[in-house]
Amino acid sequence: MVIGGDNMLKKRLTNKQIDVMNILWENDKPMAASEILKANEKLNINTIHACIRKLLEEEYVKVAYIDYSGNVMSRYFMPTVSKGKYFSESYKDIIGSKKLILTSLIETETNIEELEQLENLIRKKKEELKE
Repeated sequence: MVIGGDNMLKKRLTNKQIDVMNILWENDKPMAASEILKANEKLNINTIHACIRKLLEEEYVKVAYIDYSGNVMSRYFMPTVSKGKYFSESYKDIIGSKKLILTSLIETETNIEELEQLENLIRKKKEELKE
């Protein structure tokens, strides 16, 4: 996981790195750089490689396996941290405590469905903690 010794994420990602991570987070399987490019053709392959290099250094992604992609051997990458974990950890110093974040979400939410989803997430987490 992308965690330092004190269980905190190492650093915030750049916008391009977040673009690459979003593609990886949205897919259930590891992806090669060429597949990431196909998923977002606005990105440049050189940018993707540079982002992946930094994401590997910071341990936000790992190489899941190496295999052929067409005629070329390619590394297939997968995230080591969930999207929710990344955003909650990296922005809590800006927003404040988890309680403040949750309070803000509840107070600003006008959609009953989303409030019910938040309630279900809280209920599930409580059950996990009891186990």
